[in-house]
Amino acid sequence: MTLQQLRYVIGIAEMGSFNKAAEKLYVSQPSLTAAVRDLEDELNILIFNRSSRGVSLTSEGEEFVAYSRELMEHFESVLEKYGKIGKRKKKFGVSTQHYSFAVKSFVETVKLFDTEKYDFAIRETRTKEVIEDVAAFKSDIGILYLSDFNRKIISNLLDARDLEFHKLIDCKAYVYLWKNHPLANNKYITLKQLDDYPCLSFEQGDDGSFYFAEEILSTNEYKRTIKANDRATMLNLMVGLNGYTLCSGIICEELNGEDFRAVPFKDKSDEAHSVMEIGYICKRNMLLGLVGERYVENLERYLSGCQKEAQNIE
Repeated sequence: MTLQQLRYVIGIAEMGSFNKAAEKLYVSQPSLTAAVRDLEDELNILIFNRSSRGVSLTSEGEEFVAYSRELMEHFESVLEKYGKIGKRKKKFGVSTQHYSFAVKSFVETVKLFDTEKYDFAIRETRTKEVIEDVAAFKSDIGILYLSDFNRKIISNLLDARDLEFHKLIDCKAYVYLWKNHPLANNKYITLKQLDDYPCLSFEQGDDGSFYFAEEILSTNEYKRTIKANDRATMLNLMVGLNGYTLCSGIICEELNGEDFRAVPFKDKSDEAHSVMEIGYICKRNMLLGLVGERYVENLERYLSGCQKEAQNIE
């Protein structure tokens, strides 16, 4: 087994095609195919399912690629520290549920570093993909939340992938809506008052479930529901349809604009008192590095400011 073979396997997994991977890696397809077959024979496993529609990873292949990415990350770190690699860029990535504060903190972090020396990436994505991105070393840090409802399921997923959760802040539920919504100026909003308006939530894919929902109180019975897959669309639906979503109440106006309101959610049900424990995930027992440390510091600073502001309002 060679590092070149590992690069080939990772490239094919990312491109979903031997042809596209060969072009990206500047190697002929026959050479690429032969190298992967030799590796599969040596390890006595099948890494890829091959069909006329492309390739996909087998269960063994998924595990092998995850370990291969980890090995390549360590190898590149050694090269960056000890090798003569010229201007090789360091990488830092974040995968997050749809939180504007995560993006704001990312922006502030990037400002601290020379983008000629770093490749930065931020991905707003589904809950399960946040976990998988960090597990596969696609991202260094993932941002998501735990609650009494989803804690066991999410924690089991994290443990299985050798990830750990670090708490940043506890948040109560808020109703997030357009400033001209009929309920926008209420001191608080109940579930009954929301009956006439569509509840908006982020789509979690075919294997989505209540446990992966980004919105707290996902098990409530809502008369009207609409799903979206990005933050901009969610905001447009709030304006166009008087829709709403249940969130942490931590909103970055600089990014989302000043046309929206976060109103405390109150109800008689026990679920209404649920708390969102927002935090970040990373590989267990791995150092974040300088960029990661600065990103977490920016998160903590921003969230602390929001918490103090909310306490002053109360």
